Amino acid sequence: MSTSTVTRSEALVATYREHVGTGRAALASMLGAIVEVGSEGPWVSTEDGRRFLDFGGYGVFIHGHRHPRVVEAVRAQLDTHPLATRVFLEPVMGAAAAALAAVTPPGLDYVHFVNSGAEATEAALKLARAHGRTKLVSARSGFHGKTIGALSITANPLYQKAFRPLLPDTTHVTYGCLDELYEAVAAAPGQACVVLEPVQGEGGVVVPPDGYLRGVACICREHGALLVVDEIQTGLGRLGTWWGVDAEDVRPDVLLVGKGLSGGVVPVAAMVATAEAYAPFGKDPYLHTSTFGGSPLACAAALAAVRTIEAEDLVGRAARLGERLLGELRARLDRWSGLVADVRGRGLLIGLEFHRQEDVGQAVLELLDRDVLINHSLNASTVLRLTPPAVLTDTEVDLFLTLLDDALLSVHSRQTGPGIGSPQTCQP
Repeated sequence: MSTSTVTRSEALVATYREHVGTGRAALASMLGAIVEVGSEGPWVSTEDGRRFLDFGGYGVFIHGHRHPRVVEAVRAQLDTHPLATRVFLEPVMGAAAAALAAVTPPGLDYVHFVNSGAEATEAALKLARAHGRTKLVSARSGFHGKTIGALSITANPLYQKAFRPLLPDTTHVTYGCLDELYEAVAAAPGQACVVLEPVQGEGGVVVPPDGYLRGVACICREHGALLVVDEIQTGLGRLGTWWGVDAEDVRPDVLLVGKGLSGGVVPVAAMVATAEAYAPFGKDPYLHTSTFGGSPLACAAALAAVRTIEAEDLVGRAARLGERLLGELRARLDRWSGLVADVRGRGLLIGLEFHRQEDVGQAVLELLDRDVLINHSLNASTVLRLTPPAVLTDTEVDLFLTLLDDALLSVHSRQTGPGIGSPQTCQP
């Protein structure tokens, strides 16, 4: 790295410290004060000329970075009409809503566009209240956002403590346990709103038992609960199916969409609902509004994102790539036995659970040293999360596996203390 680059990096860290926050500046410094300046496909470019293979991105980049179809659509919209008056009809939002409704489970026909996943969660909670469903039920280790309503159902005291009191009448149950869910919902017939992920992402890539989602839907129907499925991270092909609920043919009352809906270009999210569930918002267009929600620019990205997934079969590609990655990673478990306890996931949402929390941070740093980006899990400190794009080539998959092997061998060599396997168990 050149002296001038170091100087610019240090100046940027100082700017962050003075105007963004000392914590964010400290984190940037810990990671090497790397400055990202460009991206394309599965690669992120930095100011010092490095290229990072992006297996992170928190689930956003199912299309990769700057997919040409999405960029072209956004650029054309920027050149014509990026923001709407919110008074007249606007054709791009209509087209994007129709395209999204066409690929959601049957009956989910009404789309409310917002700017972020947390806003989609808030819209769903407000919609539930409009129906009299004020008893909120969500799962421990779930993640639905950090606005006040979304945080109320994000069952992690670490993020909640500073902002209490949150929404009342909120119950958290064990993910995957139908008995606990039944007890919570049956206690408030006709008053409950259940919010769950089909696979917990930030919870450490937790895949529920077979039949769980179907059981959840049955319990909600039996006791008149509104079922909201949060597919902000899992939807749009991430799990190797269009939606996580597809695995059990479940149709929720409300589906939350985000991350990949952006096409990796413009932030956009949505709440999609059945006609019955959406009725309060449908009747009164001013009941829940957002100045920038559903802007032409964002909807151009969303429309292009959906059409690109269809045109390039990114769902199928995610399924095939995920099957290969899971197979390759599981085959290495014996090799990594002193470090990694489990490999799990579905499609291109994969978690590596480590025996020790401290090894996760070290693995992130070792991978950064090898020009690979990866994410930890906010609600599971021992889990590394892989959310690579569906546009990876076989060569890029091979490269990642080689670099991961090398990084974990380096982590292993730093280990001390009892309970750690011999170095031979981690040889690539």
